[in-house]
Amino acid sequence: MLGLKFETKTSWAEIAKNNLQQILTDHAFAEQKAASNAVSIIINYSEETKLVTAMSEIAIEEMEHFKMVHDLMIARGMTLGREQRNDYAKTLQSFFTKTKDRNEALIQRLLVAALIEARSCERFKVFSENLEDPELIEFYKDLMVSEANHYTVFLGFARQYQDKDIVDKKWNALLDFEAEFIKKRGINATVHG
Repeated sequence: MLGLKFETKTSWAEIAKNNLQQILTDHAFAEQKAASNAVSIIINYSEETKLVTAMSEIAIEEMEHFKMVHDLMIARGMTLGREQRNDYAKTLQSFFTKTKDRNEALIQRLLVAALIEARSCERFKVFSENLEDPELIEFYKDLMVSEANHYTVFLGFARQYQDKDIVDKKWNALLDFEAEFIKKRGINATVHG
């Protein structure tokens, strides 16, 4: 369904499970960044009413997810802590040549966002399937569904702004690039690490 070309190994889930504070902190900040990205798209493409409506919903949902992760941390006696560097999104963004064409820039942003959501969905699935904690299993299963929905929204909008075959060619090339990059990861307790 997601089209990812490399599957996360269960060893990543073990690393994440053994560093729960770190994975939850990273996850919380990832939700904030996703909300910020949706807001940025609204600001930069405010004339696109359907896109603005969808991005508004995503921004709100992502901030709700942030709050859910933060509340979970508080309930477990954890504090959010400081954001840690994560080069996943920047690496994906580097795949595309910078452009001054607004439409092309939007498509690139939408494809990168779709891939981030798809990988998050896949990671949440792997994590939930390798946990023993019933609360966390349910938590990550629910978030997995939401991430899958976001993935389809971003990819669907990209296909509305350019010929589907052209978008799909870019999407497949980005998937290939991400697969090679993600193969070297899976060693840190971060959502995309």
